[in-house]
Amino acid sequence: MSSRWAIAGGGRLDLAPVIPARRYMRPRHALLAALIVCALHYDAAGPAVAQSWPTRPLTMVVPFAAGGGTDVLGRIVGRRLSEILGQQVIIENVGGAGGMVGSARVVKAAPDGYQFVLGSRADAINQTLYKNPLYNFATDLAPVVLIADQPTLLVARKDFPADNLREFIAYAKANQASMQMASAGAGSTGHLDCMLLNAAIGINVTHVPYRGGGPAMQDLIAGRIDYFCTLSATAKQQIEGKLVKAIAILSRDRSSMLPELASAQEQGLNFEASTWFGFFLPRGTPEPIIQKLHDATVEAMETPSVQERLKEVGAVTVAPERRSPAYLQKFVASEIEKNAAPIKAAGIAID
Repeated sequence: MSSRWAIAGGGRLDLAPVIPARRYMRPRHALLAALIVCALHYDAAGPAVAQSWPTRPLTMVVPFAAGGGTDVLGRIVGRRLSEILGQQVIIENVGGAGGMVGSARVVKAAPDGYQFVLGSRADAINQTLYKNPLYNFATDLAPVVLIADQPTLLVARKDFPADNLREFIAYAKANQASMQMASAGAGSTGHLDCMLLNAAIGINVTHVPYRGGGPAMQDLIAGRIDYFCTLSATAKQQIEGKLVKAIAILSRDRSSMLPELASAQEQGLNFEASTWFGFFLPRGTPEPIIQKLHDATVEAMETPSVQERLKEVGAVTVAPERRSPAYLQKFVASEIEKNAAPIKAAGIAID
């Protein structure tokens, strides 16, 4: 009697002739044979699965609300990524805890390449800012590629009685007890940047956290809050429409997105703030899948239309030498350490 087991990858394991185990094979021998077949099947199937990936739509988790700077950048890259991979990249906004809820979801996801997160400096910040972070950013996610850097802006309600940083500082010092600042959530990059800016200025202002930059911007437009530290993508359209007032760009230099807006450095304050973005998969994702997502993302980053759209929102794609998974792994560790120092110095902590 002859039997065959198909093995993924094109081969077949032919165990012929085989005497029926039910009559002649000892139970432990039957079990051993079954384990060998399963092992051979797994080894052959693994590379084949990675090679054919993706065969269905993917989910990009954006750990902040729709309309914020992280969301805008994710959609710009995701649209082109769908074309390159030949499968739809679905954007899912999973906000909460300064981005930790969305990233933690991907940490727990199956390591099959079908769910990844648009991580950022917020993930590095949260490792120190929160007393009990939901995951270890340095070890619980597989780094794929660093994508872009984006500056932070200081924006105020349109009727705020200051037109530049010097006037803003003077007004805030005199009226801090009655002022309110917004953020995209406790622990978000904007929250930390505004807290550090407040410390640099010497003021203490009430913090109003939202579930993302979009909702916070809506309340700033409505005049319910006084100011907001946010990514340039969140504020550009509102600034140009005169719905909010731009006070300063917090990068060292001016941005091509808003070339008329002076930096904090130019306005006499030695302060700098920006963030970065990159893709991360669940730990344990097969290396070939990590590499395919990396290569597809780099191709998307190098697409002229993508670069133009990113430039329009103030983001700049990183240099080629900063794009490898190995670089991102080391970069994450350095960012956790770098952001820990000012957080501890300012005494900022969240339970």
